[in-house]
Amino acid sequence: MIILLLLLSHLIADFWLQTDQMVNDKMKYLWKHSFHHLLVTGIALAIIWAYKPEFEHITIYFILPLLFIIITHILIDLLKIKLVDSIKSTKTDNMKILGFFLTDQALHVVIIFITCILFYKMEALQIVADFLSLFGPSSLHPANTVIFMIIIFILATSVSGHIVKHIVGSLPSEFANFEGELTLSNKVMNARENFQPKMENSLKEEYHYFTYSSPPRSRGKLIGYIERLLVIILTVIGAYPSIAFIIAAKSIARFKQLDDRNWAEYFLLGTLSSILLGLVLGLIVKGIIM
Repeated sequence: MIILLLLLSHLIADFWLQTDQMVNDKMKYLWKHSFHHLLVTGIALAIIWAYKPEFEHITIYFILPLLFIIITHILIDLLKIKLVDSIKSTKTDNMKILGFFLTDQALHVVIIFITCILFYKMEALQIVADFLSLFGPSSLHPANTVIFMIIIFILATSVSGHIVKHIVGSLPSEFANFEGELTLSNKVMNARENFQPKMENSLKEEYHYFTYSSPPRSRGKLIGYIERLLVIILTVIGAYPSIAFIIAAKSIARFKQLDDRNWAEYFLLGTLSSILLGLVLGLIVKGIIM
């Protein structure tokens, strides 16, 4: 329960309480972001401290873990900001930023495990053994199951959304908003003078236009969320062939845009990345819950 609660508090503060504005200018809003973590992590540690009667010393089991998590979180975020800022000027591929994002999240998870080992006297090997045992016949406590499912929900929506955005984010925005190609024809008629034989000379002019749209970002984000949640559900119940219908439905909705090769590759990359993340999370849920 301790690890799950601390993981949940981290995800809530890092993804649900952090706005796009805070992400775009993280240095400016670093202290506000840290306050979110202080508040949510403090609530989680207070629940742990109250739930476990053996954790009677508030300094050891509440104040020190809270300070350790917040201080290390600020240091990790500062390091990530410096690394990301160092590549912005060179317009490096977003895959590097994705690497920084995944490393940042992995370090935060490591800090949570270190916190459990230092302050709650857990053994590293026992933590690994307990995690592996989840995929066996043993089942989670109902409270832990609820926490676990909320974590999976956040991973399938906000976290996976960030990963997919970084994977396809290097594509120019005109491809992302490409709607289709429009061709207009204009036929021009030229008549000869009256004293000349009547003849018609027609010229056909064609104008090609590329049409774009700027759909609300929340719409595409919501589609991605629902897509991954559906993939998780279908994976858990073993209905793998039904996942193909999700891809087919998206392809039908974007049929005209698929004529453009660049946009088609953008669409395929984003869809396959989203489906892959949904499958991985679905297999984890199936292995632990079912």
